[in-house]
Formats: sequence, structure tokens, C-alpha cells
Amino acid sequence: MGFFNGVPVSIKGTGMYVPEKVLTNQDLTAMVDTSDEWIRDRTGIRRRHIAAEGELTSSIAEKASREALRNSGISPEDLDMVIVATNSPDTLFPGVAPKLQGMLEAKKAGAFDVQSGCTSGVYSMAIAAGGIASGVWKNVLVVGAEVLSRIIDWTDRNTCVLFGDGAGAMVLGPAADGEGHFISANMRSDGTKHDQITLLGGLVEYPASGETLEKKLHYVAMKGNDVFKFVNRVIPPFLKEYCLESGFQPEDISWWFFHQANQRIIDKTAERLGINPEKVVINIDEYGNTSAASVFLALSEFMREGKLQKGEKLLFTAFGAGMTYGGIIYEA
Repeated sequence: MGFFNGVPVSIKGTGMYVPEKVLTNQDLTAMVDTSDEWIRDRTGIRRRHIAAEGELTSSIAEKASREALRNSGISPEDLDMVIVATNSPDTLFPGVAPKLQGMLEAKKAGAFDVQSGCTSGVYSMAIAAGGIASGVWKNVLVVGAEVLSRIIDWTDRNTCVLFGDGAGAMVLGPAADGEGHFISANMRSDGTKHDQITLLGGLVEYPASGETLEKKLHYVAMKGNDVFKFVNRVIPPFLKEYCLESGFQPEDISWWFFHQANQRIIDKTAERLGINPEKVVINIDEYGNTSAASVFLALSEFMREGKLQKGEKLLFTAFGAGMTYGGIIYEA
């Protein structure tokens, strides 16, 4: 756990993009043995957005980024770094971030991807804020973008009902007088649970072969019960400890931006922390689990609706493959 000392870092602008195509729970009943009631009761999801043919992680990232840049008033030429959080890159290499940097013509910017499961978005925010606070960078574009529909087994009802495609972005920079700022961040991992959420095929341990295709190792696999137990055991006490170490009680946080993985998990975590449900930002019903993009989408939608008030405290938190988890606190 650490505080952001040095240059105060502000969120200058946000943006988002989701594909036009919508896949409802009812649509899924024609694909796998499931029902709208079964999905909603277990996940809280009603529908999700699916990338069209030809839409890539880089292309949806570009659309979210351009909105964030417009809202920030910062031009691509003034960016020092482009960071993309994703678990579904167009290709393993080059990464999405260098492609995006080129698409935006951010000629002075470096670029790299962060891939840490669904926690990638929160990790990326902390990396960007730390780099600006230390004086290494000034303006940073941070994007969470996923086209998970291309790496999902659409015959597996345990995973295909969960995920959606989308991108969210934010531009971070030094805070001017009166602007908000990041307060602290806490990033953790438990690598002993690395086998709970996986995509194994096609790389070093499981090179692409007929066998990896037959075993469907090129798709996301998840030990759902183990993940649920891990989150319920680890995340509530972690968040309680993190708030206290940052000088707050959980009830002092104005808005909670949980990773939109599962409505039941979010509700249970909020209950364990004694959080008023009205302080929890929820959009999983519309977008499903968009992995690294979820906290960005939630914030961008929140900002579009004009809900944020000066002085309010926001806590972003996520967990994901690894198992990774973390949180970051921002004061508006």
C-alpha cells in the first residue's frame, strides 16, 4: 500500500465505447442450455455487447480514447504514455498500446500493454498515476479494452453467459488548483491460485497443436466455485484494511466502483463491508463482465450522467486471473 506523493494526479477526461450488437440472455437460450432467469439469478447480467466482424480491441480502444481526449482537452501530441489494459489483444505482439499510439498519432508517447486479468485496469491506473506523481510523465492515456467474445467457448454455458466486449478510457495529468487527485493504491496477488482463471493454449507451456484445439485450451476457462470462494475470503478484508490504511472507514467512500464480474459477488462484498448499496456503481446488467474495461466503463458512464460531486471519494477495485487484486482511491 502506498500514497501518491509528489505531483497530484487528476482524471482529466473519460470516454467509452461498446459495440452496437447486443446479445441478450434470451438469445443465449438458443445457443446453450440456460435461461434468462438462471443467468440473472446467478450473475445479475441481462445482456452484453459483442464486437462486430472487423472490430478489434485496438479499434474499440481508439473510439473510447478519442472521447476521453476530447473531454480532457488534451491532444494526442501532448501524451507522454499510452497504457492499454487488456486480456484479449489483437495479437500477442505487437501489443494493442503501440497500435493505438499510432492510430492516435501520439508521436511523443511511449506505449505498453498491461495484462493481469480483470485487475489490469486498476493496475494500469496505479502505474499511470505513479508515473505522473513522480514526474516521469505528464499526460497519460489509460485504456481498458476487451473483445472477449473471440476467446470464449460459446458452447460452455458457465463462461459464455458472463462476458461482453467494450472499451473505456481516461486521460490522467497533473492536477490544477481545485481538481481532484489520486490518494493511494494497493496492488496484490496470490499466485498460488494461478490455475483458477486461465487461457492456456498457443504459447510456451501449451504450444498450438491439434490436441490444444481438441481440448479447447484456446478459450477462457474458469473454476467458478473456487473463484467465488477466493473472492469472498480475500476481497472484503483486503478492502477493509486498505481503507483503514488510507485513513478512511469504508462508509467514508462516496462511490464504490467494483469490477463488474458478478452481481452476487458485488452485493456480498458490499454487505460484508457495511456499504450502503446506493453507493455502489453497477452496470453489469447491461454490459456483463468486460474484464479490464469494466471499471473504466463504469466511471465513464457515471461521468456522462453528471453524478460526481466535488470532494467525493471514489474507490476502484478489481480481482482477476493470477489471482490478482487491488484498489485505488481518488478524491474528486
